[in-house]
Amino acid sequence: MYPTICAQCGKETQVPFQPRGDRPVYCSECYSKIRPAGSR
Repeated sequence: MYPTICAQCGKETQVPFQPRGDRPVYCSECYSKIRPAGSR
């Protein structure tokens, strides 16, 4: 797990991949708001 800062709310979170810096990274809470379950 890699520590990072959520691009949406700014809180610290951990993600299972290394953030590359060219794409925003979100905490699980913000990610579920942006991408509702089931839509891909």
